[in-house]
Amino acid sequence: MNDVLTLLRNHRSFRKYKQGIEIPEEKLDAIIRAAQAAPSWINGQHYSIIAIKDQDRKNKMAELCGNQPYIAECSVFLCFVADFHRVKVASELHGKSFQIASEEDLLMVAATDIGLCMQNALTAAESLDYGTICIGGLRRNITATSEFLALPKYVMPVVGLCIGVPDVEAPVKPRLPKEAVYFEETYQTDVMPLLEAYDQEIIPFSEREGFVSYTERLAKFYDKPYYPNLTEQIKERGFLGGK
Repeated sequence: MNDVLTLLRNHRSFRKYKQGIEIPEEKLDAIIRAAQAAPSWINGQHYSIIAIKDQDRKNKMAELCGNQPYIAECSVFLCFVADFHRVKVASELHGKSFQIASEEDLLMVAATDIGLCMQNALTAAESLDYGTICIGGLRRNITATSEFLALPKYVMPVVGLCIGVPDVEAPVKPRLPKEAVYFEETYQTDVMPLLEAYDQEIIPFSEREGFVSYTERLAKFYDKPYYPNLTEQIKERGFLGGK
């Protein structure tokens, strides 16, 4: 083990922050530059990061993301957006037609780039003793959130990151057994015994969800669309064949 491995394995999600504390600009700059250092497909860096610091705007963002109070409480809320506006600009610069051969692949490219970028930002923030939590609710209302952030066509909100000084302690939740997610040479489908064992291990850590098991929680989440009308809103942004 070294300091980096210890930091990574000690990750926790914090849902309550000390309010009125600003992150010094040099530390926020370090976090953003660490995020930018992440790898990306063809070095395209298919993302942009929008920081929300103003309290009124954080309050509104909390509302747009499903009334999640920690967005309003944190010091800064980073919005990670899929960004193909720069591709459009580059295409026009070199007289190329901005042809989207596979709109579905755009989402995979952007999601991968954003995931790597945000993980760097999260790790950098935690190395500076800040708490974090990722917010998928940024996709709850893509149209309204895009308007709020003044996003142009071919740019779409994907995920957010709260950063601040934790006001409560949080436990490190146990993860799935390594054998359930790590295979050698070929995929292994016989994971039921491992899931059943994990169900019992995770229940004491799931108070916020009502002390439900891992498999029950997954089943409930995927029983029906979590964000209604998501496909239509994505198309409005120019993805998935949208015009």
